[in-house]
Amino acid sequence: MVERASSRLSLVVLTHNRCEEVLRTLRFLQASAPGVPLIVVDNASTDDTVRRIRRQFPRVHLVCACANLGAAGRNLGVRAASTEYVAFCDDDVCWLPDALPRAQALLDRHPDVAVLSARVLVGPSAALDAACALMAASPLAGEPDVGPALTGFLAGACVFRSVAFRQAGGYWPALFLGGEESLLALELLERDWRILYAPDIVARHWPSKRRDASERRRLLARNALLVAWMRLPWKAALQEAWASLIGLPGWRARWTAIEDALRHERATGARRRPVSARVAGQRSKVRRAQRCSARLSRPPSR
Repeated sequence: MVERASSRLSLVVLTHNRCEEVLRTLRFLQASAPGVPLIVVDNASTDDTVRRIRRQFPRVHLVCACANLGAAGRNLGVRAASTEYVAFCDDDVCWLPDALPRAQALLDRHPDVAVLSARVLVGPSAALDAACALMAASPLAGEPDVGPALTGFLAGACVFRSVAFRQAGGYWPALFLGGEESLLALELLERDWRILYAPDIVARHWPSKRRDASERRRLLARNALLVAWMRLPWKAALQEAWASLIGLPGWRARWTAIEDALRHERATGARRRPVSARVAGQRSKVRRAQRCSARLSRPPSR
């Protein structure tokens, strides 16, 4: 276990085969978050990541997964932490100075909040992440000193209350990566925890060039279909499925996504257990607002 009396918050960084990115992130985090225990979960990297972290950052607690667990590697990070709060970032994301003390103060003031989703600025231009723009426009009442309530969050830039993460079971390994936070968010809301967008806690995202865009698109579609079937009422599940499929390039890709989700459902033993009407209603309200926002932001046809 990692423990420092001076900190009630630990920082978990997830990485896989992105040695230079994670080393850059660790250098930044040590400067921007001094005194915060740093935990790196290495998802069975085959490059030089583990050796170089051990050599260059001997004070970092390194957790080596036996295989690439995807998002579920973060569960190992929480298991290694003994602090009340855990901040997460990916190996191409850096927390800005003062972000984590602010997050701790906000969670102290609001004990029913499970997770704060950060404002994420992308690339050298520091453009606002599109997902954050949607979060800022959430119609759900939140807290004046924090931000609106949400039905989801950004897994790679958020701060969790550790007990809530554990109660909800963490990340389901079968989803691997791609929208993996959607299921965890529903589990939190079912347990009466709240999720808030917190624009005053800020992270920078420098998207890695090593991302596999086509594989990520496949996993996003598969996981969206699977989670919709597992947890949403039928009407909402069908709407979510259609929204996921329509974004794919043609019917061949859509049928492939459906077949992929069906195979994965059988392989993982997933079971249908819809969320409560309360949670389904919150989610539907957010989705309606997002669709309206998308229509308003669409350029006029000529």
